[in-house]
Amino acid sequence: MFVSTTSNVYSNVVIVSRVIYKYLTNIGHRGYYSISTQMNTHRIQRVAKLVGLSKDVIRVWEKRYGLVKPLRSPNRYREYTDKDVALLRFLKQELDHGQTIGALAVEGRDALMQRMRTSSAATAQELKPHESLLDELTALLEPLDKARFEQKLNGAVAVIPFEEAVQRILLPLQRRVGDLWHEGKLNVAVEHYVTKLIQQKLFSVMNQLPIHEAGPHVVVACPEGESHEIGAQAAAYLAAVRGCHVYYLGPNLPIVELAAFCERVKPDLVLLSMTGITSHEAARTLLDELASLAKKWPVAIGGQGTHAIEPRFFEERNIELLDDLTALHNRVTTLISYRMLTSRT
Repeated sequence: MFVSTTSNVYSNVVIVSRVIYKYLTNIGHRGYYSISTQMNTHRIQRVAKLVGLSKDVIRVWEKRYGLVKPLRSPNRYREYTDKDVALLRFLKQELDHGQTIGALAVEGRDALMQRMRTSSAATAQELKPHESLLDELTALLEPLDKARFEQKLNGAVAVIPFEEAVQRILLPLQRRVGDLWHEGKLNVAVEHYVTKLIQQKLFSVMNQLPIHEAGPHVVVACPEGESHEIGAQAAAYLAAVRGCHVYYLGPNLPIVELAAFCERVKPDLVLLSMTGITSHEAARTLLDELASLAKKWPVAIGGQGTHAIEPRFFEERNIELLDDLTALHNRVTTLISYRMLTSRT
């Protein structure tokens, strides 16, 4: 959703057999871990640089307040997850706005994490593509230098929180590679190779996100005929990391099957990604099919394919148009805030 993609992936997958994408494990525990099965982890020196706090302050907050929970590597070094980094950034921001660490600690880690999710959209909107890195990466694709390309990409993604990597590196890289293919400057096989690599990274991290049972239920899919799913995967990740309970249904899903699934899970929001529509007639046909769904469940749609469709077609059918990441962040933030409000009443 919300990015232009060009590869044809999983177009013949049987929909019913993979309708629910299951999130597997919560990594907020102590103990030893395997690098291959965890999200990005960071030594305390890098964390200090990323969040703008001293190493001593981070250690004190860890011991005194228990607000961050570093893992321990086999050699006993502290290793902080992306979640810890995000929380420390949020705490630093709150301190800059006049809060005290004592008052924040009283709220507790879980409450702070929830408040951080609902207030992080503005920060995410400010993230810009890492243009110089993208230049270096695309220069390694023609001719393809696989070893150097993967080394540079993996190294860049590993040293920043993954959500930042999605918005500054992975999605912009997919757009850049798609444009090069359209311009005839890149072989389609190379474009497919990059696409699969990005998908692997997204799914690898999504596998490690906790299940937010109490969060808003969000269904994410691509409609029938849409096989370009990286945008939808990114939308699923961004919703899940904010605290939504996400059902990722993948590409090429018939609307009738989507409607049947919604009857089962009763979603708070249905997010659809559409990167390619051949004509206004095809677009109206799809939106007409979605109109009946939108009478029962909130439906939002985004992606490159929406840009050629007049906004009134969405408005007339009570379908929300999310035409960029900012709109997606705002919609998810509103959804989370409403759930928090209703849970207190």
